Amino acid sequence: MLLQVRSMSRGESKLSRGLMKATFYLIVIASSILAAATAFASEKLVVGWLEKARIFPGGFRLSAKIDTGADNSSLSVQDLTWFQREGEEWVRFVVIDEAGRQHKLEKKLVRLARIKRHSAARQERAVALLGICVGAIYREVEVNLVDRSKFKYPLLVGRSFLSGALTVDPSKTFSVEPECPGAPVE
Repeated sequence: MLLQVRSMSRGESKLSRGLMKATFYLIVIASSILAAATAFASEKLVVGWLEKARIFPGGFRLSAKIDTGADNSSLSVQDLTWFQREGEEWVRFVVIDEAGRQHKLEKKLVRLARIKRHSAARQERAVALLGICVGAIYREVEVNLVDRSKFKYPLLVGRSFLSGALTVDPSKTFSVEPECPGAPVE
């Protein structure tokens, strides 16, 4: 058997070098994108599926379930009443913190949310703007106000709070303390 060796023409050689250069640049670009994505992901605070949180106004502590399946956050409240203030709808409610102390809050009603529930009819809930602090992240977000007393955790933190700032590690619980430098001074 004879092997035939054929040398590349000048045009084929240029083409081969051009393909090698293009492949090299694609690898460099892809590596840069991957490094940037990794750096961006590592900037997010990693929290567990259960964490301590602070609610504002008040700055009181609650245990919270971090729920990536919920669009918005929900807070367990008691004695929810509606009232008018200067022609606008407001809500008054009581929140019980982890030490058992009652906190009476009044907030302007943002909207009514229609909540789909598993194996139950839709429910309308009052929504107010509240500050939530988890770890070092403070955000003011819309929070559904509802009696969650039958649930173990009085605060459910949803994606509207988590988005872009937190990553949830389901193997962790109570891994960060709610100390937010951007939170209001109480």
